[in-house]
Amino acid sequence: MKPIVLIPARMAATRLPNKPLADIGGVPMIVRVLNQALAAGIGPVAVAAGDAEIALAVQAAGGTAVLTDPDLPSGSDRILAALAVLDPGSQHDVIINLQGDMPFVDPAVLSDCARLLKDYGDADIATVVAPEASPADRSNPDVVKAVLAMEADQKSGRALYFTRSTLYGDAPVWRHIGIYGYRRAALTAFNAAAPSALEKREKLEQLRAMELGLTIRAAVAATAPISVDNPSDLEAARKQAL
Repeated sequence: MKPIVLIPARMAATRLPNKPLADIGGVPMIVRVLNQALAAGIGPVAVAAGDAEIALAVQAAGGTAVLTDPDLPSGSDRILAALAVLDPGSQHDVIINLQGDMPFVDPAVLSDCARLLKDYGDADIATVVAPEASPADRSNPDVVKAVLAMEADQKSGRALYFTRSTLYGDAPVWRHIGIYGYRRAALTAFNAAAPSALEKREKLEQLRAMELGLTIRAAVAATAPISVDNPSDLEAARKQAL
């Protein structure tokens, strides 16, 4: 297995414009994400940049960036475009898609995501979950919940569904973290398919993969990393960097 980590990033975020270059403790956010991915040591790392400013910031920090069409509709389109440039011979059979707004993601989480694809031959896609942060998560539509058939060691599970709806009962509620590991064929199939009915209903693209019949497995992380989506998230990230 030869993984590559790709980080899609673009400047046109509606809730926090120019967020890839947001300063966090003197370091642009996209560079912090890049450094965390490099620390995982699972393979080469590159940023799939939708804007020249992002690529320049990454290159100035010594990283690899591929400039992609800014009009591409999704992160998965962006990583496929970067992959065509970086690996035209298809040497990398596993692609880790790391969001560019997780400046403190634990490198071990990326390793766990890749390991699922190594350990479970039935897994087409790997992702990550974490325990709920509070009971309020159960009814918060902004918190995506993963319904899993857990393995005996409780360290991972096979995904049965993802939802924004309220989950009931005494079992743990797993928050989904938007990190994905794809087998190359699964990424190609996913990206070639039109948005599915459940995907459009829940506004969750991973449901497209499930409706295609792809198997998703999830590794359990101890906590969910900060995801910077708005100004208050950015302030929290800056405090964590102190």
